[in-house]
Amino acid sequence: MFGLTGDDTISAIATAVGEGGIGIVRVSGKLALAIADKLFVSKAGKQVSAALSHKVMYGDIVNPDTKTKVDEALVIIMRAPRSYTCEDVVEFHCHGGPVPLKQVLALTLAAGARLAEPGEFTKRAFLNGRLDLSQAEAVIDIIRSKTDVSLKAAIGNLGGQLSERVKTVRHSILRMIAQLEAAIDFPEEDIEAAAAADVAALIDEADKQLTELLATAQTGRILREGLATVIIGKPNVGKSSLLNALLREKRAIVTDIPGTTRDIIEEYVNIRGIPLKIIDTAGIRETADVVEKIGVERARELVGQADLILVLLDASVPLTAEDKTVLAMLVGKEAVVLLNKSDLPAQLEAEEVEKYTNGRQVLRISVTQGLGLAELEELIVERVYSGEVKQGDAAFVSNVRQADILRQAQQRLAEASATIEAGMPTDCIVVDLRAAWEKLGEITGDTVGEDIIDQIFTQFCIGK
Repeated sequence: MFGLTGDDTISAIATAVGEGGIGIVRVSGKLALAIADKLFVSKAGKQVSAALSHKVMYGDIVNPDTKTKVDEALVIIMRAPRSYTCEDVVEFHCHGGPVPLKQVLALTLAAGARLAEPGEFTKRAFLNGRLDLSQAEAVIDIIRSKTDVSLKAAIGNLGGQLSERVKTVRHSILRMIAQLEAAIDFPEEDIEAAAAADVAALIDEADKQLTELLATAQTGRILREGLATVIIGKPNVGKSSLLNALLREKRAIVTDIPGTTRDIIEEYVNIRGIPLKIIDTAGIRETADVVEKIGVERARELVGQADLILVLLDASVPLTAEDKTVLAMLVGKEAVVLLNKSDLPAQLEAEEVEKYTNGRQVLRISVTQGLGLAELEELIVERVYSGEVKQGDAAFVSNVRQADILRQAQQRLAEASATIEAGMPTDCIVVDLRAAWEKLGEITGDTVGEDIIDQIFTQFCIGK
């Protein structure tokens, strides 16, 4: 597939915006080496185009028009096809300030490159056959990973773990198609019937494999995006203290004055490798304060959007009308009820709270004393993995696109099974199976349209 990306040469700053020790300007395409020759003066007096692949050269970047030195830099040469894009690639490793990087980028553009679009380097890697589409999607998952476990899952997919699982099912479906088409060539009725019976069993096995993959979708999404977790409760029950305890730092202001938290505080928390996008909300109560009232309304909205709700009650006082209002908000939501301040004399027992929780788990904790927090973390881990997938599993369905494709492929397999049961002609079964095979190809990019490809890569940052 080498050469499918066109004749133009692209350039972009490949490192994050801001100051750093090193910044990289990446150039890819047929003019990459020639552009480097125009801009880079080696201390050893050698031209970049004469250097071997995967060599590093030291020298200066010079404006060819004014002959002024722009920066001192290293240049790394990667010749096609042994590069990230499978094209000639040159990287200028400069000092990591925004001014020198922008000047070097401008020089590469003046020398014949154009500014790369978001994700265009990785898109070229895909179009040139270095990565399939699920591996390309894993690149952005690696960049955005928030914990060691989410990083491990993304690296597994970059290494082809998900691709291999999908390809295995596609190969199985292709064998079914070949078996049925062979039976069509020999139209004896008993041969076709036997082939259809064999394929029916193989369809069940393929469906089982897709079900196993889909079981990872919820966990994969959480590892990629974070578990949206909202802390709610009446004022002064310890919501901000719980946020600080989970963060292990003093992020939220904690006082004895009810209504201290008026705005929404959002942070990512690493709970045993699981990223929690945790939100501390204003205390739920009736209030005349305009600012606090806005905070309460926003808290109610967030409850409707959350993956998990942590409800805090004060175990040192009896259940109040405000507590009951909070508990009534949990209808249809995943929630854990926490009886905080359990180190104080108990005025509220779990049995009383359970009358209002509709079977939800109630856990006694003390945020100030650190009691019950380990149990809370374990409970969150169990809910994320749901007993269906484990942290050690390498292949995860990591986004909605992949999960939707798997469901559609399962539907096509179900239609093939129904066609067999209805005793319809063999070529009708083949049509259903081929539809499933083509649908699964959209995960790896073998059968995906150009519009979908463009949509995926626009999610990337420029320079990757």
